[in-house]
Amino acid sequence: MSRADETLLDLALSRATVDRSARERADDATVAQALEDPRTRVLVIRDGRSRAAAGDPASLDLRAPAPGDAARSPWFLGRHDGVAYLAVDETPPASVPDAAGAPGDGWVSLREVGAELDDTQAGLLTTATALHGWHHRHRHCPRCGAVTDVVQGGWVRRCPADGSEHYPRTDPAVIVAVVDGDDRLLLATGSGWPDGRVSVLAGFVEAGETMEAAVAREVHEEVGVEIDDLVFRGDQPWPFPASLMLGFRARARTTVLTPDPAEIRSAAWYTRQELADHVADGSRTLPTRVSIARVLIEEWFSGPLPEPRREVSP
Repeated sequence: MSRADETLLDLALSRATVDRSARERADDATVAQALEDPRTRVLVIRDGRSRAAAGDPASLDLRAPAPGDAARSPWFLGRHDGVAYLAVDETPPASVPDAAGAPGDGWVSLREVGAELDDTQAGLLTTATALHGWHHRHRHCPRCGAVTDVVQGGWVRRCPADGSEHYPRTDPAVIVAVVDGDDRLLLATGSGWPDGRVSVLAGFVEAGETMEAAVAREVHEEVGVEIDDLVFRGDQPWPFPASLMLGFRARARTTVLTPDPAEIRSAAWYTRQELADHVADGSRTLPTRVSIARVLIEEWFSGPLPEPRREVSP
């Protein structure tokens, strides 16, 4: 992998100002004390969405602690300037219809507003979204199947039957902007994507594999291209549900495209003018600005491209 010779990318979901205060998590009194402090701010999450505050620019409606919060097993997100931040999950049981999480009703997702929030709120919502997904997928002990207890401020689930502890996991994934010798960018359409939706290539790091090897493997498997001059450009959490996206730029050593039909419907090389024309006439849809894919594309393009429709890729 080549050494990057310029500043790493400024990525929407990599921003954060809140100290996670891991030592405080281990103290069982931390959450109880925070709930008694009127300065504490609480982020409510429901069906993976949080309530938005009125006004522009976008912001979240963080409230003071409320009666009943303790019964919801709040998650301790950290502390900033002496203020504690908690998250509470108000997602109703699956059997209860819930309209509050529907788009356009004052509840927003990280995908929708992650790039518009300030640094503090972007970090809070990214963390809360990741914890929300983990808690809902890991209620039971993987060893014995018992229902686990939430401890350490929401960062650990402990099995009451065998005493084992379980932690949020993060799955590393690589994403790469591949450019050929003519400075054309490689973009592809996934097999299950809508017509015209294009992005750079991405895939998960496999067991026992380095990031660099994963990039080379994914590009070759998906479109048959060999690469070199791999440069790391930045990373950001992607809690949909639990990934860390590791962004790269690479140069193609071969340019013949052989898409794997199981993964890729189509792939092509684009000049800057060709991509700009396709985006302008609506024949191509790009990832949104919250994604690292969009930032990698616009880094190659050397400037912003028009806003896409509300569709997101990693």
